Amino acid sequence: MSAIPLIVLLGLLVALLVPVPGTAHAAAPADSTVGNLTGFSAAGPVYHLTAGQAEARVTFVSGQTFRVELAPDGKFSDPTGSDIVLPQGAAPVTRWRDAGDRYELSTSQVTLRAYKSPLRFALYRADGTKVWAESKGLTWNGTRTTQTLERGATEQFYGAGMQNGRGNTSHRGQTVEVGVDDNWNDGGHPNSVPFYLSTAGYGAFRNTYAPGTYAFTDPVATTEQENRFDAYYFAGPSAKDVIGQYTQLTGRPFLPPVYGLEVGDSDCYLHNANRGERHTLDSLKVADDYVKNDMPNGWMLVNDGYGCGYENLPQTSAGLQDRKMKTGLWTEDGIDKLADQVKAGQRIAKLDVAWVGDGYKFALDGCKDAYQGIEDNSDARGFTWAPESWSGAQRCGVQWSGDQSGSWEYIRWQIPTYAGATMSGLAYTSGDIDGIFGGSPKTYTRDLEWKSFLPAVMTMDGWAANDKQPYQYGEPYTSINRQYLKLKESLLPYTYSYSAEANRTGVGQVRPLALEYPNDPKAASDAAKYEFLSGEDFLVAPVYQDTAVRDGIYLPKGTWTDYWTGRVYQGPTTVNGYSAPLGTLPLFVKAGAAVPMWPGIRSYQDRTPSSPVAWDVYPQGTSSFTLYEDDGVTRQSRAGKSAQQKVTVRAPSSGAGDVTVDVGASNGTFQGKQTARPYQFTVHTGDAPAGLLLDGAALPKYTSKAAFDAASRGWWFDAADRGGVVQAKTQSLSTAKPFALRLLGASALGGKAPGSAAVVSSPPAQEVGAGVPATVPVDVTAGSRDATGVQLTLKAPAGWSVTAPAPVGRIPAGTTRRVQVTVTPPQNAAPGEAVLTASAAYRTTGQDRVTAQPFAVSAMPRPPVADTWASDMVWLGEGNGYGPPERDRSNGESGAEDGHPITLAGTVYPKGIGAHADSDIELYTGGRCTRFTADAGIDDEINGYGEVAFSVEADGKVLWTSPKVTGASATVPVDVPLGGARHVHLKITDTNNSKSGDHGDWAAAKFSCA
Repeated sequence: MSAIPLIVLLGLLVALLVPVPGTAHAAAPADSTVGNLTGFSAAGPVYHLTAGQAEARVTFVSGQTFRVELAPDGKFSDPTGSDIVLPQGAAPVTRWRDAGDRYELSTSQVTLRAYKSPLRFALYRADGTKVWAESKGLTWNGTRTTQTLERGATEQFYGAGMQNGRGNTSHRGQTVEVGVDDNWNDGGHPNSVPFYLSTAGYGAFRNTYAPGTYAFTDPVATTEQENRFDAYYFAGPSAKDVIGQYTQLTGRPFLPPVYGLEVGDSDCYLHNANRGERHTLDSLKVADDYVKNDMPNGWMLVNDGYGCGYENLPQTSAGLQDRKMKTGLWTEDGIDKLADQVKAGQRIAKLDVAWVGDGYKFALDGCKDAYQGIEDNSDARGFTWAPESWSGAQRCGVQWSGDQSGSWEYIRWQIPTYAGATMSGLAYTSGDIDGIFGGSPKTYTRDLEWKSFLPAVMTMDGWAANDKQPYQYGEPYTSINRQYLKLKESLLPYTYSYSAEANRTGVGQVRPLALEYPNDPKAASDAAKYEFLSGEDFLVAPVYQDTAVRDGIYLPKGTWTDYWTGRVYQGPTTVNGYSAPLGTLPLFVKAGAAVPMWPGIRSYQDRTPSSPVAWDVYPQGTSSFTLYEDDGVTRQSRAGKSAQQKVTVRAPSSGAGDVTVDVGASNGTFQGKQTARPYQFTVHTGDAPAGLLLDGAALPKYTSKAAFDAASRGWWFDAADRGGVVQAKTQSLSTAKPFALRLLGASALGGKAPGSAAVVSSPPAQEVGAGVPATVPVDVTAGSRDATGVQLTLKAPAGWSVTAPAPVGRIPAGTTRRVQVTVTPPQNAAPGEAVLTASAAYRTTGQDRVTAQPFAVSAMPRPPVADTWASDMVWLGEGNGYGPPERDRSNGESGAEDGHPITLAGTVYPKGIGAHADSDIELYTGGRCTRFTADAGIDDEINGYGEVAFSVEADGKVLWTSPKVTGASATVPVDVPLGGARHVHLKITDTNNSKSGDHGDWAAAKFSCA
């Protein structure tokens, strides 16, 4: 990778960063601690307390929100002015009393104690319970101020904005930096927020532009780099309430236009050094490719590159609109031209160039100005993206985690990042699908799978070696990507309803488990770190390693069902060995869910006045969901032009019984509202009901999917769909009137006899050879009742042959029967993961049932039978940090075969592998090879810089690791015994957190094989 783009990028960021005072080598002055109280006065909701020269001020904002300021020199200041804190309502009624050793300042809900000797603060609720207390008075030293608080025995802490790699589990015992840095990778904090919340029932917001350090140790010490103290406190019964108070003060998350919740695409179409000369109108060809591939895409940034520029903007915008997409621009020239650009069709602004300047205020002002500029020049809602921001930015844009390189590690650390940011009122946080550098077809697909459950997401092109649209990698990736993008599209009414909730309450859709399960200690721990909730109903546990099996999925209290198979789990439990072949995102739905969907669309603009709303129902007990609707684009909703429709499900808590779905009237109105529409229902009962009634009248029953699809109304039970699902649909019904759908003799999720369902599985890590018959074991496990007449079938990829196994007469309850199935891949089977699906039809509790499970096997190339060069072998995996790894060439730049002859220390090698950290080349030796030899080093083309380490791994074990290697290091000889290993990984790892120049060579890489 060339150093130039990174240097330019960092240079722009340097201007943004706020210098941290006190970083010089001179000794910092000693801390001073506030002394004894020497004066007190009250003026309505404002109280002044003096302690010598220092002065404190307490201002109550609401019954549970108040502000504490301290000026060490007695002179108050407010650098943020009106930038962050919004005007609030009328101040609450307050009272005070002198309690001897302290003053008590109270509303009807809280009391702030101000102890006199020395001055210390403590917060109590009206019932006398302590919320927080200072263990010593406020301290300062001329460059920083610190508050020190007692820490509760089990108190947990969250917040501080976007903290890369953490945040969805507790900060207890950790030190968190709050301030924009230039680190967009694991450990960075690019969209910091000076706010945290505690499970003791409070939150604290430091009203400042200064960077800080929050140490959640014992005691808790929160420091800002300024010689003033200014904090707002929020006392609430729950974390959601605290987030609500914080966002009431600093601004609710904005309500995006509905196209902002569709996937976006970003690229440079003018003067693109990586792609050759193109023109802005060429973006329409890419838009056409989305349509041709039947893939959703809501908007396009058409100048996404430094110095890219644009032309023909009105024509481009009109062309994208014809393809049901909106136009966005990277504000590389600032926002002075925004009015004309918006009038020409721009509806999205990406801000990481426009506001580069001195500090967070520029970031916040840029967000607000661009947002307002869109609204001032169109009837649309403002919609911006920014990679560095501060408190208040949640009200005008999406917080984007910056430029990253696609990899498994990238996926891993992003999972906790976005859910954790929700705890700071950031409702829309996201990263590019598979980053803007590096990546691979597999990491792209895995990343897209889980990011489909983020409200806002985009894919960025033009920086990576290859374009990164979701159709670029071919099959099976294109089909999988389409499936998840269309699932995201169909879930728009669910996502949009949560966006409206965030705009109303401050709480975003993407949530850590601790937010919904605050009394579950595992929810705050690493047990739940690599999963999150999307709304209350979906639990998402992404695959973040190159594996087809996911371990350590924690399901909290409640009943959960596998979205894909219908398998039911009772929480709390930890699921290990979850079968997750490529294309299967570990995804669980909570019992009681009623999920609104728009079926069968590629764009929200595909909806017509007669389009249905579909409800995906998982009945258990009494539950409800309120669908929010408005016109999706304009600002009329702010004037009350919107509607809500509540659906309530009543079902048994477990087992058999009627299920009723009450669909309320849609209350409210807006332009384009459906006055009537058909409804569809998918009800996960497990067993067939006796009949369905719509407002008391029987719906017709059908016995096949074809007959059901051909009818305008009716129902049928699909025993083969996810353990047993009732499909029902109505004719068009007035949205002004309620109606009820009743399933007679049905059951709660899990069937009439809970636990009786059988499950199928297959052992992981199976390998089959191209053209060679292989035996694949499949396990069928009966539930709480015997399974009889078990017939197993195995669906394999096209071209594979499968020998059907004999039926199994009976599998006793709770036992497992292994069935051996013979499969033969074709001679030309592509190496890599192949997905098989095992289905078992059986009978239990008097019902015919079907259970199914996809799983992966690995199709292997033929192993080497003689000595062979690594560059001549089939590569099972070829992850690379920048551009593709090269065979018999250096890594070069971003394109394929653009490297040079491999050269180390002046020696030119005709054979070898040229790669770029972080790199992982996987080769299959099949146990036939005894040694691996090579010469390793950074290619001479880098001219002395770069720093990496090389390693050889085999069958999960590290066999050899080099010392750190720089561009000036001597060539490192590699000679590694393999001991009959079947899989070998050649890895190059960055060692100094700077991937610029990390062009590593495996020169003369050779396997000695029998």
